[in-house]
Amino acid sequence: MAPHVLVPLDGSPQSWAAFDYAASNYDAGRITVLHVVNPMEGVYGDYGGGGYYDAQAHERAVERGEELGEEARYRADDAGILATVDLETAVETGATARTILDYAAENDVDHIVMGSHGRSGAARILLGSVAETVTRRAPVPVTIVR
Repeated sequence: MAPHVLVPLDGSPQSWAAFDYAASNYDAGRITVLHVVNPMEGVYGDYGGGGYYDAQAHERAVERGEELGEEARYRADDAGILATVDLETAVETGATARTILDYAAENDVDHIVMGSHGRSGAARILLGSVAETVTRRAPVPVTIVR
């Protein structure tokens, strides 16, 4: 059975390195690129306790995810793998690590390949690490690319 590889994309150089790694190491099967939109995208506060939701901001974030999927298709075509790899794209909204893990569990993913920003120290403590959370909790093997 051909593997199903999940590659989360956020548009960073690290996530593209992960995609390029997957494209060069999995020349058969299925690769799904997943862009996760922050559910707070489009929510603005006004310091007065109120706030409002700008649906257009959320729509733009979803469109950006779709554009990343299109760019992944161009890269896969340049790598010459589209003849043997079924490339799928997905855009989901949610907490990044949880959404990646849920997608992997619900879509029979065999392997996750993702980029890491390589933060350490205070930045890692304050910002957290999506790659670390996914690695610790994933039900499948995870490859981290820097």
